[in-house]
Amino acid sequence: MTMQERDHQACTRDSHTMVGVLGGMGPDATVTFMQRVIDATPAEDDIDHVHLLVDNNPKVPSRIKAIIDGDGENPGPVIAEMARRLERAGAAFLVMPCNTAHYYWQYAQDAVDIPVWHIVERTLDTVARSHPGARVGMLCSPALRKIGLYEGFVEERGLSLVYPGDEAAVLEVIRAVKRGQGCHPDTLAAFARAADGLKARGADVLVLACTELSVIDRALDGSLPVVDSVQVLAEQVVAVAEGVKPLPS
Repeated sequence: MTMQERDHQACTRDSHTMVGVLGGMGPDATVTFMQRVIDATPAEDDIDHVHLLVDNNPKVPSRIKAIIDGDGENPGPVIAEMARRLERAGAAFLVMPCNTAHYYWQYAQDAVDIPVWHIVERTLDTVARSHPGARVGMLCSPALRKIGLYEGFVEERGLSLVYPGDEAAVLEVIRAVKRGQGCHPDTLAAFARAADGLKARGADVLVLACTELSVIDRALDGSLPVVDSVQVLAEQVVAVAEGVKPLPS
């Protein structure tokens, strides 16, 4: 069964679609995703909103320690067990609002018989439609470049990538958000500098490819278009769960 067929099966299973969320990576990012789903939903009352079943599990082993530091526990088995719990609870499909955690996406998909959406594919499909041939400025954890998570999907979409010159500074911004210091002026200024640096390096569009950075997207000045992976995921969840339009392949 193809991904498109499995997604179609999931969204047509019944008129009440429950969406499972592999969350807690990190907690603020998960809450931001949930708020984006609420904001994107055309609703007049509670009953009109999307049914989200969220495992907001901050005890998932650190992706940064596992990938960057190289001495952390493998998060894959924990993510797989979360996926199984959500499937057993009745989720029609699963989403994971954490880009770096998609290095372990296969663990989740192999654990269940329902679709687990891939945030990278959906984000880059959106970029390719709105900015064909773009040089994509990646606002992300250095772990993403290290594992080449986006590289495997850009060529077939006619895109190219550029990363920040000071990746350590971006990582510190991400860690500040995880510490609850995302609103600190120094954090916001460092994030804005990273975006300016990508523009100077020839980026045509910015991609927020770390969900912690979606929490502080207001720091960006709008001089380049921005595609936010959390927003893409939220809008597509609403479109499918509400039956507004067919799911993109």
